[in-house]
Amino acid sequence: MNIKLFLSLVFGLLIIGQASAQDDLLKELDTVKSKEKQVEIASFKGLQICNMQSTKLTAKGEWYVLISHRFGDLTEGLDNFFGLDDAYTKLGGIYGVTNWLSVGMSRQTNNKIYELTVKYRLKSQETDGFPVTIVGYNTMDINTNLSTDIYPGLETYNRFAYSTQLLISRKFTEKFSAELTPIYIHKNLYDQTTEREDQFTVGIGGRYKLTKRLSVNLEYAPRINAPENTVYHDLLSMGLDIDTGGHIFQLVFSNCQTMNDVYLFSNATGKWNGGSLYFGFNLYRVF
Repeated sequence: MNIKLFLSLVFGLLIIGQASAQDDLLKELDTVKSKEKQVEIASFKGLQICNMQSTKLTAKGEWYVLISHRFGDLTEGLDNFFGLDDAYTKLGGIYGVTNWLSVGMSRQTNNKIYELTVKYRLKSQETDGFPVTIVGYNTMDINTNLSTDIYPGLETYNRFAYSTQLLISRKFTEKFSAELTPIYIHKNLYDQTTEREDQFTVGIGGRYKLTKRLSVNLEYAPRINAPENTVYHDLLSMGLDIDTGGHIFQLVFSNCQTMNDVYLFSNATGKWNGGSLYFGFNLYRVF
């Protein structure tokens, strides 16, 4: 065989083989790419719906400063200047340890309660894949206002109360998202005539986007095993999210004035149909 012809055949086979290998590699890359699931984002704009937690988390390394305020009973009118004379404040901070885990701490004026929180994403909603986002949320309250003068047998553990929540949300459209939240509350100190040591609640919340920077929110949390003679009511709140670019500002109307999760879901004192109502806001600033 002519040496030139032989070299030409070998060179041609190498080119064909290289082209084939490149085609196979491209096919593999396309296959891997097709298996990747696109994660849905921004089911909720704020870390809370109104009072309830949403499935949104802080990003890794982000600090959120929280300032929440609830005025007194609006229905008392001028007697308390529409709530200005009887207001609660909550100050706190939240840090993103990773993109799926955040921790927080806050303090509110009601009962001088300190609240420790941890929030963690278990699964994200995927486009044409997993249908919901699942997030766990746990809180521990420390009531520093309790006194041995009122409770002579008070022990340290009596100051503690806990909540365990499973947040399950779905972004149905670019405008509408909804959330279902089974909630378990445990109190080491409680009124046996009107409360339970262990309270079960199911929270339901939703967000509807009105404009690029404005959305309306609604939430309801009926108690499953509330005592028959309880003086408290199921949590019902509505509000507005205002995205200013640098922070999320939430206006809230609710039948509960307190802002820690244990009290929210077990000790709401107001009623929308002829009872007490409270107005306030949540302000989150990210750094």
